[in-house]
Amino acid sequence: MSTTTAVGPLTVQDADLLVTAAQRAAEAAGATVSVTVLDGGGHLLAFRRDDRAVLISGETSTRKAYTALQLNAPTADLVDAVKPDGPFHSLQTALDRPLLFIAGGLPIHRDGRLIGAIGVGGGAPEQDHGFATAAVEALG
Repeated sequence: MSTTTAVGPLTVQDADLLVTAAQRAAEAAGATVSVTVLDGGGHLLAFRRDDRAVLISGETSTRKAYTALQLNAPTADLVDAVKPDGPFHSLQTALDRPLLFIAGGLPIHRDGRLIGAIGVGGGAPEQDHGFATAAVEALG
């Protein structure tokens, strides 16, 4: 008989912590961003756009989170995969819901299981990746 241990889902409190940590990291770097947090099913748990962030950052943060969740990988690691000679070159247009292969999206794991994702948009891609990383690290 095998036993499985239930892994707790990403909660609203977790999402609030993630958004706050990402925004603090962005503020410290002088960047204005949008932050999206999705649960393991791809449903929106939290979203916040800095008043001064460019409007498109809301869309990019959400697509980055969705991409990281669907492929269970940081979007920064997928950039080369969608180049014309890459294995995912047609994936960007193959699905109904668009993916975005720009750094700034990270999957979130708990006890080795995928429980959600975060996406940050509005800074340079490397900055967004760093802000998302800081948020996931703050979650512990």
